[in-house]
Amino acid sequence: MIKDFKRITIFAGHYGSGKTNIAVNYAVNIKEQTGKNVALADLDIVNPYYRAKDSTDILEAKGIRMISSPFANSNVDLPALPAEAYSLIHDKTTYAVCDVGGDDRGAYALGRYREGILSEDYEMLMIVNKYRPLTRTVEDVLSMKEEIETAAGIPFTGIVNNSNIGVLTTYEDVVSSFGFIEEIVKKTGLPLLFTAVWDKIYPEVSQKYENILPLILQSRVW
Repeated sequence: MIKDFKRITIFAGHYGSGKTNIAVNYAVNIKEQTGKNVALADLDIVNPYYRAKDSTDILEAKGIRMISSPFANSNVDLPALPAEAYSLIHDKTTYAVCDVGGDDRGAYALGRYREGILSEDYEMLMIVNKYRPLTRTVEDVLSMKEEIETAAGIPFTGIVNNSNIGVLTTYEDVVSSFGFIEEIVKKTGLPLLFTAVWDKIYPEVSQKYENILPLILQSRVW
């Protein structure tokens, strides 16, 4: 179970790496453990079709504020960022969880908040899924890291292993990703903060390994 929460936590990575699902679960995790104010900012201007805003009802039921573009879940696809996100970055009374769009285009949007983020107690976590086509090699992941950091002007502070193949993921799939992630940790010097695991196989994985975060898939009722 994750306990050391930063005031601002940013999740970034390649398309389909699972940023949104992790951001939603992480926000709920913070709320349940601290009882303090939590807000989830959907900064994904790259993929308007699978967004954190889809979980608004779930989040609001948990007492978590949802911040998203005014064009989210509409037929308007514009690179518009929610104005509330600017104030959230500076609101020291609230834990901010940010879901950033994939690759450098989404990271450019994040760069608009750079000054405020760097002056805060923040964590920027690189989501890695070794089973996605664009991050199947260590070199691919290192290239992605450089692209995002350069575009945003904000360095990553840690890694999240989210290696999965959806509802087909097995215990063996998760465990076989550990060597791959360890190599990325060595190459980057960044710590592995946790491994995200579908909650159906969480009990099996967490019995043998530490720092495992169970994920409830967004398509299911919370």
